Amino acid sequence: MQINRLFEIVYLLLNKKTITAKQLAEQFEVSIRTIYRDVDTLSAAGIPIYTNRGKGGGISLIDDFILNKSIFSEKEQNEILIGLQSLSAVKFPEIESVLTKLSLIFNKQGKNWIEVDFSNWGSDDREREKFNLLREAILNKTVVAFDYFNAYGEKMERMVEPLKLLYKGRSWYFHGFCRVKNDFRIFKITRVKNLSQLDETFEGEPPDDIWDDLESRSARKVTLVVRFDERIAYRLYDELDPACIQRNEDGSFTAMITFPEDEWVYGYILSYGPDAEVLEPKHIREIIKRKLEESLQKYL
Repeated sequence: MQINRLFEIVYLLLNKKTITAKQLAEQFEVSIRTIYRDVDTLSAAGIPIYTNRGKGGGISLIDDFILNKSIFSEKEQNEILIGLQSLSAVKFPEIESVLTKLSLIFNKQGKNWIEVDFSNWGSDDREREKFNLLREAILNKTVVAFDYFNAYGEKMERMVEPLKLLYKGRSWYFHGFCRVKNDFRIFKITRVKNLSQLDETFEGEPPDDIWDDLESRSARKVTLVVRFDERIAYRLYDELDPACIQRNEDGSFTAMITFPEDEWVYGYILSYGPDAEVLEPKHIREIIKRKLEESLQKYL
């Protein structure tokens, strides 16, 4: 198609600076006349392309031309490259060539200006390899098997048809059809252990309402009012929506946050240690108090 050829011509000129019409004609298996018509088309579209005749001449772009100035803003460039680099982190097929081309077109010198690692701090290579293995299983529609630890630390062997990687609440999950539960499930990747692909494929697509399905399965919601010490302000703005945080006159913070009520939320509050105090609701305050007392008994 002509549009693909026009894009490739601009890319070649950005890479080689100058190229002859004959070389382009041979590259795309068209006539030299067609190449000159392409040059006219690009020029009419506002691409500063020109030709020099004679020995050493050819087709060129004006020095310092950057294609993105005609199409994408700086923010849009960065968003595109971040997305591509994220796919590169899980070795998405053929993404490297696309990333290289767009890095050149956007005049980003070297594509290593951003590094994406999906694993947590302190993770080893096996943790990082989970994403590669899940990526392959999702693309190839291959069944996976693994041990899964739920929020209560209970281990269960699972066999799943993985459909999609998900990111929410600063955590990575994957969604798939669990053959053990005979239903769709969402699995937190950090709780997946001993992951392996099986020599079995499947057919199927993820439903459109994945997060609605997750919300319907989760525990009932509870809205907490929590006072935080000013020492952990950095963590508050890392983990909570600034709109729910209020700065108090004494320097402390009060936040109103809504979570599913389960063991996770108790552990989350306790992870702040003495720097967090639940003000409301009363029953959550009592649960936190009891858990702190139980912990203290272990050290007496």
